Amino acid sequence: MPAEDRIGFLGIVIEDLAQASKVNQVISQYQEIVTGRIGVPDHERGMAVIGLLLRGSDTQVGAFTGKLGNIPGVQVKSAMTKH
Repeated sequence: MPAEDRIGFLGIVIEDLAQASKVNQVISQYQEIVTGRIGVPDHERGMAVIGLLLRGSDTQVGAFTGKLGNIPGVQVKSAMTKH
């Protein structure tokens, strides 16, 4: 693992399942830093939650979360190691 890489978790709440394909497109663009994934759909409410384990640089994670956060109806939170 390169010294600048950090390990962390990214939580994604998709409040509108119509946006799921956009979310998956962005995740695919950053697949090199995704080390694990779990997804839980809630079809009754038309929502889903995705949890991702990440290993990447601050720049990569920042760009990734920024793209996801710009999708309407999508909320993103991350927690990363300090170093």
